[in-house]
Amino acid sequence: MHPAVYRPGRGTPGTGLELPLVAARISAGFPSPADDYIDRRLDLNEYLVKHPAATFFVRVAGNSMIGAGIHDGDILIVDRALEPADGRVVVAVISGELTVKRIRRRNDRLYLVPENPDFEPIEVSGDTDFQVWGVVTNVIHAL
Repeated sequence: MHPAVYRPGRGTPGTGLELPLVAARISAGFPSPADDYIDRRLDLNEYLVKHPAATFFVRVAGNSMIGAGIHDGDILIVDRALEPADGRVVVAVISGELTVKRIRRRNDRLYLVPENPDFEPIEVSGDTDFQVWGVVTNVIHAL
């Protein structure tokens, strides 16, 4: 296993860490921690991981996707069960290198497009060593 790829172990739905879900929506500030506001317990695996057997986590290195809210050091939740359709953000291997980009089809051509003007799109031709590992469903980063 690549050292930057993390696979869920104990965190399958129903067995993971469950935390309180506050029923009130907040626009600013934080509601009173009184029990009246607690709606139910929230298992983040249940909320973030739809296909546990097909999901993995990977840490981002670089800033080519900052326009999509993906920053250096973030953790991506990647689902291999989803189709890598036009417009989706994917984790792919191109010429032996892992990358995260938005997949685009234009005029029967396939591109991996960054979300940072400092980077150029990558055209994926028929002779390119290319494979999509999965579709990014969520990004985890600290504020």
